[in-house]
Amino acid sequence: MAKEKEEGSLKQLVALSKRRGFVFPGSEIYGGLSNTFDYGPYGIEILNNLKKLWWEYFVHRRDDVVGLDSSILLNPMVWEASGHVSNFSDPLMDCKSCKTRIRVDHFLEERMTPEEFEKYKNIGLKDPTEFTFLIKTGKYPCPNCGNVGTFTEARNFNLMFKTSHGASEEGSLDIYLRPETAQGIFLNFKNIYTACRKKIPFGVAQIGKSFRNEIMARQFVFRTREFEQMEMEFFCEPGSQKEWFIFWVDYCMNWLTDTLGLKKENLRIREHAKEELSFYSEATSDIEYKFPWGWGELWGVASRTDYDMSQHEKFSGQDLKYHDQVKGTKYIPYVIEPALGLNRLFLAVMSDAYEEEKLDDGETRTVLHLAPRISPVKIAVFPLMKKDGLDMKAKVIFESLRFHWYSDYDDSAAIGKRYRRHDELGTPFCVTVDYDTLKDNTVTVRERDKMTQIRMEIGELKPFFLDKM
Repeated sequence: MAKEKEEGSLKQLVALSKRRGFVFPGSEIYGGLSNTFDYGPYGIEILNNLKKLWWEYFVHRRDDVVGLDSSILLNPMVWEASGHVSNFSDPLMDCKSCKTRIRVDHFLEERMTPEEFEKYKNIGLKDPTEFTFLIKTGKYPCPNCGNVGTFTEARNFNLMFKTSHGASEEGSLDIYLRPETAQGIFLNFKNIYTACRKKIPFGVAQIGKSFRNEIMARQFVFRTREFEQMEMEFFCEPGSQKEWFIFWVDYCMNWLTDTLGLKKENLRIREHAKEELSFYSEATSDIEYKFPWGWGELWGVASRTDYDMSQHEKFSGQDLKYHDQVKGTKYIPYVIEPALGLNRLFLAVMSDAYEEEKLDDGETRTVLHLAPRISPVKIAVFPLMKKDGLDMKAKVIFESLRFHWYSDYDDSAAIGKRYRRHDELGTPFCVTVDYDTLKDNTVTVRERDKMTQIRMEIGELKPFFLDKM
């Protein structure tokens, strides 16, 4: 029953996202393309607000972090050096009856109890044949045709998208769409610390698209093949990485709760067991969010050691060591990486804010309790009626506000329906112009969460909103 309720809340959120212009299915008029999404007019506002808040907190607020926008297309040797060509893969099996392909670890997670799956993860299975053993002995049926024992042996499938670079097929070079933004930062480490005169410790932040050929893309925008990352590589002296690792885990968590206002009870920190760690990591902690279907990774903070920089120095033949002029030493820096998926953050913010609230009159209103700094529309301005000069007065007020805050003018449908529409958009304040406005130059300001209404003069609106936003 609990699981059905959780899945139902996700379906309701998906329906709201399309109805109110947050997220649309990709290529919908042509029947769609599996697991692709377009962010609508209000969805892109939320994404841009989140990116702006992240950049302010992680770059502009600090004097030890700078920004970068590196290329999506990189020399294929980059991925040889980083280990993605040989190690970036998932275990897959096919059903011999219906040809359905499954990602084994996700398949098991959905069918085991949390206790069983936790035990399975701690085993640290690496060999694909061990996955096969688990599936066949567990006698799990195919999710598509229901047959049992018809799966092929598991094998590893590389997750990178391959494409061609060149004007013709004959002279083209096989390259990959980047599966992470981190490598572009590593490649530019020496350029940045030389050009910007940065001294270790310092970080490089980047927001950009990445691509992974996920077989089991699922759960709305949680796991998609095209996604956007907000990622930082923080370079530090070997021996100081443990201190910085703890610092950045706390720093990231504080941003989620204090800046975005996510509920603390929906967040937790999970340290990776030794068997779970990526081959380049000496420590990793995930900040997990309690999504409608359960806990899932939101933000990963990894201590990547000096693996990436050492590999790029080895493969490129270039000296990528940091020269400490004060101490007179040279070394490959260690790296702490906080990596956050923007799409997952969007889903967490929407899930955290979504509520179906029972009102005293027996009706139910759907509302997004978004923090004003995240809300796509900050202020909605309504004329009570589209006549007698109310609409003209409302438009004057709207024009005076929209240059300071992203606002909306709405004069369609009854005033109650307009309130409900903006409750679903997460608009924190609505301003209503009525017949008293024409007499005393006052308006009604309605607050979203408690639905309280106060009367104030038009001249008081800007100071009022400045204090609230």
